[in-house]
Amino acid sequence: MNRLLLVIAVCLTVAYQSPAANAAEPQEIVLWPEGVPEPRVPAEPAETVEKKADGIARRSNVSNPRLVVYDIPRTGPAKLRSAVLVVPGGGFGILADEHEGSDVCRFLNGQGIVAFLVLHRVPTGKLPVPNAAPVQDIQKAVQEVRRRAAEFQLDPAKIAVLGFSAGGQATLVAATNPPRFPAADPAVSARPDAVLLLYAWKIVGEGNQGVRSDVTIDGTTPPMFIAQCGDDPGSVPQGSANLYLELAKAKVPAEIHIYEKGGHGYGLKAGNTLPGQHDWKARAIDWLRSRGW
Repeated sequence: MNRLLLVIAVCLTVAYQSPAANAAEPQEIVLWPEGVPEPRVPAEPAETVEKKADGIARRSNVSNPRLVVYDIPRTGPAKLRSAVLVVPGGGFGILADEHEGSDVCRFLNGQGIVAFLVLHRVPTGKLPVPNAAPVQDIQKAVQEVRRRAAEFQLDPAKIAVLGFSAGGQATLVAATNPPRFPAADPAVSARPDAVLLLYAWKIVGEGNQGVRSDVTIDGTTPPMFIAQCGDDPGSVPQGSANLYLELAKAKVPAEIHIYEKGGHGYGLKAGNTLPGQHDWKARAIDWLRSRGW
């Protein structure tokens, strides 16, 4: 009897553990399988993910940029889906890829949108052009998702990029310039079909006039959604306001939300209570829906 009970207990334990043991890890797509272009990030120290005292995980030392796929069930063989690439911030030093990354991807999944987390190169803050490598990675990511649209049952004309903080700056530069990496495939566009910027970092121009000099706004610029808070010490609201005015001047469809309070870097942190910290999600989804996502 004791032996029988032991066998039953072991079987139950295995049965209980099987779903977790067999749970599929999210698919990853290496962006540069033939070699990362310059400027490279050293492979040492190795990439790490650490939780700080605030309980939020942050990623360091990304030398092998890649996409993490957050897919959703497919509803039918003929229905094409929409996609959003999520670019976390981190001041070009680390990636805040939990509350500005994986959490956001899962939120988008809940809205019926396929999401791709862009793990771009860091740290690049001490390089001559901090956003150069992330811009390359974002452009290559857009091109790769569009190239593989049939594989993921995506509409190749419904690929958006959502960037936070420094990721927002890199997203803006990537979306408003031709490909900045060698051997870009001219047959597959690296420009997204829509851009969403959350408290994009340091996008204001010299003397608070206009926008950054590495941003080119013209008739080919994709539609944009812009949101941030007026009390943000890292991303001054003048940058977002100036960008909106430049977009309006070029007749690029755009929407802007500047909330009174909320600070910087809130993403999808637990405990976000101010309107500026949580309302952006509903407004962003409304805007995407209006554009067919």
